[in-house]
Amino acid sequence: MRRSIHLKIVRSLIIFIVIGVVGIGVFSLLSKGKKLLTPEDIYSFQEPTRDGTGKIYLGREIAVPIGGHEVIAWLERDSRNVEERPDILIDVLQLKETDIVADVGSGSGYMAFRIAKKVPQGKVYAVEIDQSMITFMLDKIKRGNITNVRPILGTINDPQLPKSKIDLVLMVDSYHEFSHPYEMMGAIKQSLKPKGKVVIVEYKGEDDSVPIRALHKMSVEQVKKELQFAGLKHLQTINQLPTQHIMIFQK
Repeated sequence: MRRSIHLKIVRSLIIFIVIGVVGIGVFSLLSKGKKLLTPEDIYSFQEPTRDGTGKIYLGREIAVPIGGHEVIAWLERDSRNVEERPDILIDVLQLKETDIVADVGSGSGYMAFRIAKKVPQGKVYAVEIDQSMITFMLDKIKRGNITNVRPILGTINDPQLPKSKIDLVLMVDSYHEFSHPYEMMGAIKQSLKPKGKVVIVEYKGEDDSVPIRALHKMSVEQVKKELQFAGLKHLQTINQLPTQHIMIFQK
């Protein structure tokens, strides 16, 4: 009998402690004003401006995407080597031969195929939501017998990358067109290994002389605001490219 009473007392104490801990946790979250964010908390809407969707994220109007098979010639133009200096960007990435890289918003795979040469024992996931771009890359892979580039058809809010497997995520002139940037960055963060990096390359929004329409450029401060909001740490900004910022973040 005494043993039975003792067990009941112990169980009651355990339940009391658990309820107390949970209650403290809930109170702590409420007192700090934290809650699960919904799209209504994150985005607002206005009349679209030129090149804009009318969807506002942290003070920035999201740009209308430029895509389709007809832009492949522009993405693959010979002058891009001089205008954007992809060689400098790849040097900045400091890739190891075994790295697993994701090129999100890969387009024609212009950067993905260049990066693949630097990671012969690794892999490059080339993520696109445009099937015509996926088809173009698959054809290039077949013709070139390329074994370490894998095109992935993502969605507007998820790049469909494997969890906790990616060393580095690169986005070149694509982030500003994400229709769901908060959701995309959440999924990208989940795909990164511990201490994995995100590199954003965008045309310089602070520089009026850069001949790109305003909504298709971004300032350093705006990119930092958005990626830090997504829970990433800003490491550095590099200004070695002619018209673009290179901004490096870490999980």
